[in-house]
Amino acid sequence: MQPVVVVADLLQQHVDLAEQRLGAAADGAEIIAGGSIHVYGALRGRAFAGSSGDSGARIFCRKLEAELIAIDGFYKIADEIDPKLHRKPMQAWLQGEAVIMATLD
Repeated sequence: MQPVVVVADLLQQHVDLAEQRLGAAADGAEIIAGGSIHVYGALRGRAFAGSSGDSGARIFCRKLEAELIAIDGFYKIADEIDPKLHRKPMQAWLQGEAVIMATLD
């Protein structure tokens, strides 16, 4: 399956089973991708990567403001995300059954 590139901002809801590349995602938006998610702006709302069982999927964004990050069914809600990552460029990946997050420096 070819990756889908969405050049515009995501304002409401978008569901797809491919890898996603987005300009930004607004509050309340849901991004669901079978592979990785790339947001070249602020990531808000909820991001679900690896929805097709891809435990190697990752989530990348330039500014983390999400309420939920999930990879292959394992997730972190906003309260569980390290405050040092808030509004920073970051990536998330799955390590075992834990979602790991780090800044992109």
